[in-house]
Amino acid sequence: MTWVTVIGSLAALVSVASFAPQAWRIIRTGETKGLSVKTYLLTALGFTLWTTFGILKQEWPIIVPNILCLLFALFILMMLVLPTQQRAAVSDAINPDAS
Repeated sequence: MTWVTVIGSLAALVSVASFAPQAWRIIRTGETKGLSVKTYLLTALGFTLWTTFGILKQEWPIIVPNILCLLFALFILMMLVLPTQQRAAVSDAINPDAS
């Protein structure tokens, strides 16, 4: 494994992991206060474009982490636009111990 591969792998891991705390907080609390819909729309668009780029280049190290980040971003975006009761229902379904 080359140092370029190591750096790329670490970058992918950190990128994916960066969304986990925010998503888990939303699941745990059901709160999205302070988060921007516009930011997550742009983030989802960016990951969609990176995934498309990876597919066109047939580069799995680009495709996989960007799909995972896109899923996190879309989940957070969905939770941002859901009404409070539906957001709470989703949180409870994912983490029933939180209620």
